[in-house]
Amino acid sequence: MSGAKVLVIDAGGRGNAIAHAFARSAQVEKVYVAPGNAGSTMIEKCEMALEKGKQIKEIPDLASFAKKKGINLTFVGPEGYLSDGIVNAFQEEGLAAVGPLREATILEGSKCDTKDFLKSIGVPIPKHQNFNDPEKAKEYVSQFYAENPGENLVVKADGLAAGKGSIVCGSKEEALSAVERIMVDPKLFGDAGRRVDIEERLRGRELMFFAVTDGKTVLPLESAMDYKRAFSQDEEVAIKLFNKLTCNPNLENNPNTGGMGGYSPHPWLDEELSEKIMETIAKPTITRFKEMTGVEYSGMIYFGLMVSDENGEKVPRVLEINVRLGDPETEMILPRLKTDMYALSQAVLNKELDSIELEWSPDYCVGICAISGRVVKPVTSGETEERPGYPGPHYTNMPIRGLEKVDPDVLVYHNGTAFRTDAEGNQKLYTTGGRVFTVVGRGKTLDAAREKAYENIRQIRFNGIRYRKDIGLHS
Repeated sequence: MSGAKVLVIDAGGRGNAIAHAFARSAQVEKVYVAPGNAGSTMIEKCEMALEKGKQIKEIPDLASFAKKKGINLTFVGPEGYLSDGIVNAFQEEGLAAVGPLREATILEGSKCDTKDFLKSIGVPIPKHQNFNDPEKAKEYVSQFYAENPGENLVVKADGLAAGKGSIVCGSKEEALSAVERIMVDPKLFGDAGRRVDIEERLRGRELMFFAVTDGKTVLPLESAMDYKRAFSQDEEVAIKLFNKLTCNPNLENNPNTGGMGGYSPHPWLDEELSEKIMETIAKPTITRFKEMTGVEYSGMIYFGLMVSDENGEKVPRVLEINVRLGDPETEMILPRLKTDMYALSQAVLNKELDSIELEWSPDYCVGICAISGRVVKPVTSGETEERPGYPGPHYTNMPIRGLEKVDPDVLVYHNGTAFRTDAEGNQKLYTTGGRVFTVVGRGKTLDAAREKAYENIRQIRFNGIRYRKDIGLHS
């Protein structure tokens, strides 16, 4: 009897990790990945979903592919496809797809509306205000700083911004600049910045809390310690240069990214805190969303939290909600999943999640993101052009070397790569994005996993490669 066929919708490292998790299932025969990347072809049982030799990207074409190949289950990774209604479209075609319906993706698609919803149901959040007028937003910023000396703000683009839509501010001038750069010029996040959520900057420790739900049962997943800042604390010169090149007036600001790496298990997420988050945040969000909207939320979800110590008690507050698994956290979490990924996904679809007992390896996984960093290149005028690198403007199409030197027991999940033909007609690997690889080392201890990851990421080369050197050193 042949096994199941799975289609994973994703183009990055998260998609590689999801495909890898399905490929480990004895129930699965083949995993297709769309649009995929070069790494999608390097995982056992996996291949890119192609139509006439080309990647498939449009929702109708993906549904057609799923029908043609007899796909048993589709798992959707990125927020863009979910917000565009891919689960709705697949269901209308009689196809099984794991992920929330379009109507439920508002929880990530609008930070402003989500904060209003959470406030209305009593889920703890920072104090916030929403604005669609940049001048009124600036008035609020000025008033806040006048009335709250020593406090600061975070300015967030309302819509989807690939995990980079928040600017954490350290002064009134920076907050005013953030409003200008998001809403007016240069409109850093495009249409996503037509509205902004401006909220108080909380003190505490950030936590990404992951869960899975079938609409009735909500189960906590393992989490990862995530490193959002582009640079380590001791890279002052690089931070100043980045801000100078990206016209940020605060030269000391360490820019936010979609994630530079991390490790799992999480160092301070204990059972008591997990239970508190489930009871005060995760479960109320799922149940009250259906009560208030009539829409049942099903699939993966994660809560970006700030956990503050108040009178000896850990108090979590929601900074944001994402209607999916995170990237790069997925690359450190899913390798530790011992529960069959196909069985878990089927339980979500069949609303039988209460029958699943999640099992995790006690091993540590440390993931380090190799990104497209600062590069100075000559241009046709004979001068040079300098790009600061991810999360700012960066060069792509850089040839990649050294992947064959990586140890076979080290996972290399591709975030932004593609095979292309060089001048001699040879197929070679090239960079295609800001985050290029997530290299994951595994070990019985954090130090062992960390050493494994760094030993191997040093084998990989491309022009401008950069990665943080302190992943796993502190929590």
